[in-house]
Amino acid sequence: MATVMSNEDARSGNSKLQESQHDTYTNKLNKIYRKLDFRIIPALWCMYFLTSFGSNCYGLTLTMNSEAGHSLAQALKLTSKDTSTASALYYVGYIIFDVPMNLIMTKVSPQSWLARIVITVGIVYTCYHVLDNNKGLIAIRFISGMVGAGTWPGMSYYISLWYPNERLTRRIGYYFTAAQISAAVAGLVSAGFQKMDGVRGYTGWQWMYLVYGVITIACGISLLWWLPDRPFKTTRDYSKSSNKFLKLYSLIFTPTHPLSADEQELHREDIEERYHLIKWTWKDVVEIITDLRIWPLILMYFGVVGTGFGLAVFGSTIIKTNNPNLTSIQVSLLYAPIWLFDLGGILIITPFADKFKKFRAAFFSFACLIIICGMFVTTFAHGPWNKYAGLLIAGFGLGPTVPICMSWSAEIFQPRYGDVGTAVSAALVSGLGNLGSVTATYALYSGWPADKARLYKYSNMMLVVITGASIIASGVCHLIKDKVRQNRND
Repeated sequence: MATVMSNEDARSGNSKLQESQHDTYTNKLNKIYRKLDFRIIPALWCMYFLTSFGSNCYGLTLTMNSEAGHSLAQALKLTSKDTSTASALYYVGYIIFDVPMNLIMTKVSPQSWLARIVITVGIVYTCYHVLDNNKGLIAIRFISGMVGAGTWPGMSYYISLWYPNERLTRRIGYYFTAAQISAAVAGLVSAGFQKMDGVRGYTGWQWMYLVYGVITIACGISLLWWLPDRPFKTTRDYSKSSNKFLKLYSLIFTPTHPLSADEQELHREDIEERYHLIKWTWKDVVEIITDLRIWPLILMYFGVVGTGFGLAVFGSTIIKTNNPNLTSIQVSLLYAPIWLFDLGGILIITPFADKFKKFRAAFFSFACLIIICGMFVTTFAHGPWNKYAGLLIAGFGLGPTVPICMSWSAEIFQPRYGDVGTAVSAALVSGLGNLGSVTATYALYSGWPADKARLYKYSNMMLVVITGASIIASGVCHLIKDKVRQNRND
């Protein structure tokens, strides 16, 4: 009897010891990821804030200082066709270049590539202040999309280098809040720049583009040292190169690693599965494109991003149309809270989407239903303020949808395809999904002049339809994600 009790005590003691060791290991990992958070998330947040700001302020510049006849649309004598074409070509630039830009990123230093994106975006937007005709605007909007291509999928790829999938959605949500804060700040800042209208002969929108471009260039340069490179070296080490230029470049632009040697080893153990397929061929790219699971993800992204950018670009237009008595400054100030509600949706819902990964489709669909509810309210409610409340509801639902799309994409494609699976799936989902943005900005709102008299009723309902399609696509993705190409020989 005593022997039995002794064995039971021993097993109990071993179990407690193993549990204690596991808790210690988990706590160490949590500290490592918190340390990475402090280094990586603020840098990505600033990057996304600035690259999003240009798109957000573009919609606002169409109405800035309109009372004085100095808005971008008035100064360049833009027609509805001009604005819808310029907006559509911006996303065409993304669609064409997202995949090649992200493929390049798998072969080069990722922090240098992300810095390049920010610097070139800043340079292009600085040039906006000299625009004086509609053709120039159409051309520069396409160029803006081209140089900004790879921003969102590039960040999704980069964050997957440092974090395991069960920690991804929350981190993506953290820096995705930058887009919402950027939209809110754009509304507030544009109100201030409208006060500068006429200073030194520049209109308010010219001042905004000029100041924004310079700040973005400076931030892009800082990212060369602010963002760490990869956790482990998988590309050629140029610090040992015989080429003096490459060696000098490596010495100047190689940032310090955020972890100590012991922390790096523990981190490696936790994410080593992420690095089992680093090399890739064009056959892998073709396999990803033909993988049936990518298309539901693209459709999910198509609907929610189409709705999101529709409201981002034309949110101020909707507010003004619903309440014509508002001044342009009041419209800018009312535009900001939509994206603060979006931020609230991210902070509240994305942690649960990470914790309960099996129910990503349910969390995504729930958020989409909130968007649909908001669009119905803003379309059919009585009174301009009730309609405005609908925009706030839609903003809350929009927040968690895109982070869930991107983390789900990495979860599905990384195990089979490795590095290129994460990069290409993110680029395809973002790039082709942006056709939703083209639809919303080219075919709806300003691209549908007859709908203005209906207070954009039909445009709003089209966004409801494509958001509904996103819900259906998420259900399809949930059903087939574990049934398609589960083996490498499929």
